[in-house]
Amino acid sequence: MLGRLRLNHPEHQQSPQVSAHPRVRVPMEITTMSKRNSQAAKTAARERLRQERERQAKRDKVKRQVVVACSIVGVLAVAGGIGYAVVQANKPSHWESVADDKVVAPANTSGKDGTTVTVGKSSAKKTLKIYEDPRCPVCAAFEQTVGPTVDKDIEAGKYKLQFIGGTFLDGDTEKDGKFETGSHGEGSKNAMSALGAALNVSPEAFLDFKTALYSAKWHPSESDDKFKDDDYLIEIADSVPALKGNAKFRDAVEKGTYDAWAVAMSQTFNNNKDGVTGTPSLVMDGKKLTGADGNAPMTADEFGKVVDAALKA
Repeated sequence: MLGRLRLNHPEHQQSPQVSAHPRVRVPMEITTMSKRNSQAAKTAARERLRQERERQAKRDKVKRQVVVACSIVGVLAVAGGIGYAVVQANKPSHWESVADDKVVAPANTSGKDGTTVTVGKSSAKKTLKIYEDPRCPVCAAFEQTVGPTVDKDIEAGKYKLQFIGGTFLDGDTEKDGKFETGSHGEGSKNAMSALGAALNVSPEAFLDFKTALYSAKWHPSESDDKFKDDDYLIEIADSVPALKGNAKFRDAVEKGTYDAWAVAMSQTFNNNKDGVTGTPSLVMDGKKLTGADGNAPMTADEFGKVVDAALKA
């Protein structure tokens, strides 16, 4: 009997069988709502994406418009710059412009445009023509060695002196009767204009200023276009008593009163009838006066002999 007795001790009782994953039933209305929320989210996301694309498209369009506008401005600026450069390149220089201006002739001159400059006593029977370029280094050497003799001869009434000034060392030429400014500077023209201002003061001031221009102290090398500087010319003029502190002279130099006259004088040189093409050159009675080497005499002794022979001819 005992062997068939079933023990009811709790430790030996079999526990009821329980499922590890019990199935839970989800209400139908919750499932349907979840689907609707998911679709709405997708729709909203698509709408946001569409709006963002539209905004980006607008930004890209504006950017393209800015680029195109800048490109147009750049092209116009370049075209404008080229146009300005062309205009400036074709614009006449100051000296080309004054060539067409009315000539203001200095006092103590005669002839067309006042380009006949003769200094000396009216009683002198003959005239010595001297052709010079203000920047000419050989002219400077001539003036420094022979110049004092010329001044004495003029003072003594031995002959009159006619000055013809050229500006070919500036590179100036004449084409078809029209003055063409050169590319080698403007010192010869500017110094010529200053000589006109000195001549307007007096013939003596002209001669003294010319002597100062060609002096060893003031005359620059041919490659140094120092005479283009008005202040330098005025500084030289201050060494001449008649021009020192002379407001009228200074004003004429700074304003270029005789610039057109300087160009007219240059054209007189270019169109001379004496066959002169270089400087210094001396002519009396239509004949060139030369030394043993065929050029202008460069010593006082040789100059005296050549001139005396011409005066007796």
